[in-house]
Amino acid sequence: MAAPPALPAGTAGIAVSDLELVALLSGAACVAGAVLAVVALVGTRRPARPGGSAGAFARVWHGASPNPRDRRRHQALLVAAVVAGALAFLLTGLPVVGLLVAVAVPGTPWLFTVGKAERRAIGRIEAVGEWTRRIKDVSATGQGLQQAIIGTVPTAPDEIGEEVRLLAQRLQAGWLGRTALLAFADDIGDPVCDQVVAALILHLTDRGERLGEVLGSIAAGAAAEVATRREVEAKRTQPRFAVRFLTAMTLAVLAYGLVNPAYMAPYRQLTGQLVMVALSGAFVGLLAWVRSMSQPPPPARFLAGPDPEEVLA
Repeated sequence: MAAPPALPAGTAGIAVSDLELVALLSGAACVAGAVLAVVALVGTRRPARPGGSAGAFARVWHGASPNPRDRRRHQALLVAAVVAGALAFLLTGLPVVGLLVAVAVPGTPWLFTVGKAERRAIGRIEAVGEWTRRIKDVSATGQGLQQAIIGTVPTAPDEIGEEVRLLAQRLQAGWLGRTALLAFADDIGDPVCDQVVAALILHLTDRGERLGEVLGSIAAGAAAEVATRREVEAKRTQPRFAVRFLTAMTLAVLAYGLVNPAYMAPYRQLTGQLVMVALSGAFVGLLAWVRSMSQPPPPARFLAGPDPEEVLA
């Protein structure tokens, strides 16, 4: 049998190079898909979105926050995570390293900003209390409740200014007062605001004359709630420092491995990759566990969201 014709010189090298390029690009795509899958597993409190692949992609892309600025930041982090993970894989040839870098891009701010959400929530409670006092003062002049709410827009605290403006716009657009107030409480998402909204809804129903007293007591309760939560927040400083320290150490080790090929040599085999997956997963899980221990449980609300069928008066 005749021997197969020999390949031209350089053809084998080109084929191997093409095969490596395809493998690298495939691995980068796998890294990007893994990142999106991890983000998709994060649960949210927002209403359910359409199912299927389109709904899953929209949930991953838009994130959990209804705030447009938070959504843009979330989308920028996703894009940066995919690009950084793909570049890390192309530079090292290790898919696990690419996945770790991709997870580190959104994960680092998530770990370093531990406590930021609670401080923001405390500031919003304080703002709700201040806004409640302003409604009390404006309604005491004899204005109707809806006009009093609209009149507080220019002086609303910055922490809830956007929500108050949206509430006023809904009332001016002809929304039912009850529905607009329930939507406002859902935007704030705190039981202190639920108390204020419940009092306002009851006033819309029975037109009682003691609204000012009720709002004053709620504002005083909000001030006490702020003082208590700030005291608890101060006691969570130590575990949150531990989260930041461990995060910084993890980033330092990962950066050292990227610039030192000898350090990463044992992990280039399949066994090494499996060991890296196990160790990295355990360490990331411990970081998330420590972070969760330093976070307070979400406050329990007692008001349901507005009925979409009861919007316009």
